[in-house]
Amino acid sequence: MTVNKEELAEGSGEHEAPDGYVPSQRRLDRERYKRARARRATAIGALSTLVTGAVLYLVVVNAPGWPRTKETFFDWGYAREAFPKVLDGLWLNVRLLLICGVAVLVLGMLIAVARTLRGPVFFPLRALAAAYTDFFRGLPLIINLMIVVLGVPALRLQGVTVDPVLLGGTALTLTYSAYVAEVFRAGIESVHPSQRAAARSLGLSNRQALRHVVLPQAVRRQVPPLLNDLVSLQKDTGLVSIGGAVDAVRAADIIVGRSLNYTPYIVAGLVFVALTIPMTRFTDWVTARMDRRQAQGGTT
Repeated sequence: MTVNKEELAEGSGEHEAPDGYVPSQRRLDRERYKRARARRATAIGALSTLVTGAVLYLVVVNAPGWPRTKETFFDWGYAREAFPKVLDGLWLNVRLLLICGVAVLVLGMLIAVARTLRGPVFFPLRALAAAYTDFFRGLPLIINLMIVVLGVPALRLQGVTVDPVLLGGTALTLTYSAYVAEVFRAGIESVHPSQRAAARSLGLSNRQALRHVVLPQAVRRQVPPLLNDLVSLQKDTGLVSIGGAVDAVRAADIIVGRSLNYTPYIVAGLVFVALTIPMTRFTDWVTARMDRRQAQGGTT
């Protein structure tokens, strides 16, 4: 049986490749079946989402305390009043994220390198780095913020700032650099020793091998967890409000204190969620991309 290539291409909605290749009817049927399954799965997912959303909505709005909850947490008038002020305060959170993020990466890398230094002469440095990570990973962030933001000004040290924004950023950097240091250390230790040995055999010093061979591989492997830490840092920048800094959370808190209506907190929370979702999706994309490359045998 002779198959007309032009009719086959028109019927399948595909064009003939430049090299003259035309997919077989079996392949076309298989691809058509896959598309049909994908459409069916999308339709089922959309329907189940709508049904779940409708059930949750009915449960919430039919709760005995819903009218009072709606008035206290979902008042449109207070939401319109709070939104521009929350956005103004959010700019402080964004600046803290950018500055503290860079500081956390630098300090975390230095601590990780200190913990991986070899030789007995570096034991005190390794011990100090280990003590730092153990202490700040175990200390709750909120307590760290209170100690730094409230305790440092009480010392009345000459030349030491009392700005709650700077002190709050310092506390965030101290805590998150401990977590990031462990991420970097895990990446450094995941590089096989043969990589360092090969670099040494080519004439590189230990420092050059670490800088040009080990660290690039370690950082590339740890990109997803580093991005997750930055997402967490973005949310925790709102904690600087405990020192009086007027960020998005504090701007909402001022309106709540005056009106005794909690809608501004909902607005501030939604603004943080809207800011976090793109970073979270980017993290997922990077993770999936690295997983695909590893599955295909590519470099990590």
